[in-house]
Amino acid sequence: MKIAFTTSDHIHINAHFGWAQEIDVYEVSPESYKFLETLNFQNDSEQHNNENKLDSKIDALSDCTIVYVSQIGGIAAARLIKKKVTPVKSRSDDDEILNILNKLTQTLKGNPPPWLRKVLQKDQGTLSEIELEG
Repeated sequence: MKIAFTTSDHIHINAHFGWAQEIDVYEVSPESYKFLETLNFQNDSEQHNNENKLDSKIDALSDCTIVYVSQIGGIAAARLIKKKVTPVKSRSDDDEILNILNKLTQTLKGNPPPWLRKVLQKDQGTLSEIELEG
């Protein structure tokens, strides 16, 4: 599954979704994770207070399962959820992307929480409850 992170330094989850100029995307599985790409939205920052600046981000993330953010507005969160992308707020701007990736791979190996099981079922379509719990 693809996981995205709003970041200003490629280390921490420290960017507000609407104002993020870069979003790092990783492929995550129970075995490992790998960096795929950095989505660049520097031109979007010129569209101050314009809901259209969200369009390019939401479209670019449509194949992601989860996007981790430091902050996100209600409209943006609702639009992501409508596209079946789950926004997750970091606990602080000090949360590191690699720590979250390591925790995710460990969680996927074990017994993911119900919200993640639901996301995984939607994302992969082939996993059953039994496979996820076992």
